[in-house]
Amino acid sequence: MNNEKTVRPAGAELLRAEDIRKNFGHGATVVEVLRGVNMTVARGEMVAVVGASGSGKTTLLQILGTLDLPGSGRLLFNDRDLTAMGEKELSGHRNRNVGFIFQFHHLLPEFTALENVMMPGLIQGMNQVELSRRAMSLLEQVKVDHRATHRSGELSGGEQQRVALARALVMQPALLLADEPTGNLDSANGQRVFALLHELSRSLELSVVMVTHNQELARAMDRCLTLKDGMLSK
Repeated sequence: MNNEKTVRPAGAELLRAEDIRKNFGHGATVVEVLRGVNMTVARGEMVAVVGASGSGKTTLLQILGTLDLPGSGRLLFNDRDLTAMGEKELSGHRNRNVGFIFQFHHLLPEFTALENVMMPGLIQGMNQVELSRRAMSLLEQVKVDHRATHRSGELSGGEQQRVALARALVMQPALLLADEPTGNLDSANGQRVFALLHELSRSLELSVVMVTHNQELARAMDRCLTLKDGMLSK
């Protein structure tokens, strides 16, 4: 298996979903959640996905991140067909190329902010000195380095979400998938987290796909797509 990341110029296509379909249930109780989703994401592009509750936004995000598999269709990352890979290859792909941030930060309470950011690299056996340096740099970028030695329970909600953002980026992914990342924050902290996402997308050529109910934030993205009746539209 090739463990190297493929380097592409900014603006080149990073991710492509082709006719993605997903059903839940069996027989007469089958629910068609995704009914032929097609989308592309360019390197460094920020794409919002909006839609009513229960429309399948989170399901789509999980498929884009290979946390779930489509019933049919293809998902390509740097022209590699992810839907043809086994779970071991997909696990390696997620670790190298994809970062996740959710509405709830899911920080480990027994560890400090710095240790939480380092955790993905520690699991992969990375050099701890280099990993600590990288994690501190990210905490500086998200402006919580002064809280590096504090456990999550000692951080505010906004600080916890910024630590979660740093953790999502510590493996230097090309793609960040965000599921309502500001949904559990007040307006001011939500704006700060979004501003950081925007800044990091531009500085790191990071592609971002964000599911959100916040129409103001969605309009601030490069593109906004609506998921309705199992399909995406502009």
